[in-house]
Amino acid sequence: MADQDITSAVETEQQFWDELDETVSTPCSTHELIDDALRAWLQLVAGCRDQYLHCEDDIAGCSQRLLDSRIFLQNTEYVRTQIIYSLLQEDEYAPLHIIANFLLLDGRSDEAIFRRMIDAGCFPRLLDLVKDCRDEDRRLHRLLLELMYEMSRIEHLRPEDLIQVDDNFVIYLFQLIESLSDDVNDPYHYPVIRVLLVLNEQYMVASTTAAVDPGSPMAPLTNRIIKMLGLHGPIFRTFGENIILLLNREVETSLQLLILKLLYLLFTTKSTYEYFYTNDLRVLLDVIIRNLLDLPNELSSLRHTYLRVMSPLLSHTQLSQPPHYKREEILKVLGILGGSGSAHFAPADETTLRLVDRVTKVPWLAENAGSGEDEIANKFLGISLSHAQAASNVSVVDVAAVTEKPGVKTPSRRIEFPREVKELVSTAHETANRAEKQARPKKALPAVPKHRHGAPMVQQTATIHVNSNGPKKLPPKAPPPRRRAKVKAVASSTESVAVPEALHPVS
Repeated sequence: MADQDITSAVETEQQFWDELDETVSTPCSTHELIDDALRAWLQLVAGCRDQYLHCEDDIAGCSQRLLDSRIFLQNTEYVRTQIIYSLLQEDEYAPLHIIANFLLLDGRSDEAIFRRMIDAGCFPRLLDLVKDCRDEDRRLHRLLLELMYEMSRIEHLRPEDLIQVDDNFVIYLFQLIESLSDDVNDPYHYPVIRVLLVLNEQYMVASTTAAVDPGSPMAPLTNRIIKMLGLHGPIFRTFGENIILLLNREVETSLQLLILKLLYLLFTTKSTYEYFYTNDLRVLLDVIIRNLLDLPNELSSLRHTYLRVMSPLLSHTQLSQPPHYKREEILKVLGILGGSGSAHFAPADETTLRLVDRVTKVPWLAENAGSGEDEIANKFLGISLSHAQAASNVSVVDVAAVTEKPGVKTPSRRIEFPREVKELVSTAHETANRAEKQARPKKALPAVPKHRHGAPMVQQTATIHVNSNGPKKLPPKAPPPRRRAKVKAVASSTESVAVPEALHPVS
């Protein structure tokens, strides 16, 4: 059957699936026959996408049929090569959607495919497609974001690929988040945010590679995520709100680390110290308190990352200003992590002690040094470090080096807690969830259009309030009538002067 006849011959959904099964079952003994079968598969699925394949699971079913077919199993490398070349060369959106879905599904089962895609130059191609296709094909746009994220979190991008990410692309992603609905569960929110998070990690890895290898020919790359938030943070606050909400809900360790790495840079870069709203920072602190206590002993690297974020969070942001938020709870948590607060926690390792010591030296936590309260707190912390240990610097290299295999869930130790620790965790958890609902400031109401006769007014008994600057007096009475209308004017003098109502009164 010729390619152009495949789609037109399909009249029902069942007929489509039957035709698909027949296409992927065709015996192929040569590369030419394989190419014919792949073209037929792509033509059929792309042509019937809008009619029969209404969700991503339906398209994934078509990709899985090819992955399970004898064509793929006996010619895996050749089929992958042809599909990757198709991504680079195809211009039509429907076939690109099918190709991207296949590569995403194949890459999740075999991560080597992502390395092959990077080596073949697929990352710049994805950049161009993401910028171009959103208004034309939303389904393809979202899938391309997913593919870019999965590829970038599994493999290090080449410097020549990362250079292709310019300011306009980063601004485009931030604007996309701002233009979406306020619902963090909106299908578009998560893919866009995750791409920004993984790009930030790629910048961190590239910069630390250059830092630890003085002989590297690669010049340090500008982290465009931090750059844009430093320059335009106030107009891109929705992104900041959402990553804190995601951290509050996220159970996948690798995604927690991606968020924490970005937070670390934001709190250690002067231009982004005050990027977040104060209420969002309080939610974040409650999340960190809960998660620090909830992490099992073996997840020391994740615990260290939380502590590395906690120190600049308390030192450089609005939380350093009075009234200080949850000082007592922070000291209790640090005491537990230091090994003196609960027998249910293993003795702290050297890095944990060093990081806990760093946090306790935040000025507003250590204020009133020498008082009875702080002497008790210091004793409770039970920290004993040498001068060299205490002076050890925590660098961005330490944060960038922490990794975790995607898909691994962070276990909880809450069932092991003694009552006092459970109460502390429960309080932080409830506060974070409650504050999450109240964290976002109310959006400003739309501006009231000007009245055609001047500023809008609302009639009251004595005055008309226009705004907070003060009352506006009633308009003056009408001028005296002309002499020729004297009789009519006298007749109407007993009537009150009407005050025109505003077309758009201010509430």
